[in-house]
Amino acid sequence: MRQGAERADAIFHLPRQERARLISGDPSKGVRFVNYSVSLDNDAPQDKVDMWSECAHHRWHLTDDFTSQFPECLRSYGEVMRELSKELGGLADRLLSLMSQGLGLKNDRLKRRFEEDPSRKAHANYCPPCPAPELTLGLRPHKDPIALNMLIQSLGASGLQVMKDGEWIAIDPLPNALVINLGDQLQILSNGRYKSTVHRAVNNKDARVSLAMFYGLLNGVADPIEELADV
Repeated sequence: MRQGAERADAIFHLPRQERARLISGDPSKGVRFVNYSVSLDNDAPQDKVDMWSECAHHRWHLTDDFTSQFPECLRSYGEVMRELSKELGGLADRLLSLMSQGLGLKNDRLKRRFEEDPSRKAHANYCPPCPAPELTLGLRPHKDPIALNMLIQSLGASGLQVMKDGEWIAIDPLPNALVINLGDQLQILSNGRYKSTVHRAVNNKDARVSLAMFYGLLNGVADPIEELADV
């Protein structure tokens, strides 16, 4: 798993011209970069926090050659992603089975609510060293709209925080560990039994890399499971 974060780090150290060719706002592209610009204005209002991060978006799949659209410069990253996708695809199935049991349902009940080809998207996130981290965020507070976010954090700088009881709690990276965030779709499917996690990423004076593997309903529409609808 650590290799996924390490190879993601290499993406953000490609030559500037290579990265520039991948910058796009078109979500249909096989792989694309998004840059979040900042001004680091000390006089800016405190509720206007700038973003200080970059992100590479692409899809992932258990068996499809989803890396065929990757440029040559991302070949080594694609090789790792193919293997990682197989492992995390199986993990998503196991998590849904355990959560079904937690809801008092049959093991496969949650999994059956997902289409044969669920939505699988990956975001490789990079927060460069920041000279004034108190003026920026890597990612603003948000909930994930999908079902699951299987997150790999690089070792070193901490940045992920979750909201609990009105306070931000740091989730420090651990060797060979994943952070599992539940998203809006699971909150809806479980009729509120499971909660979507509010989280954000803060910056540091050291660089931070993470790899988020999203899994959800392909059409994005969720309704409570029938057995839980009146609970």
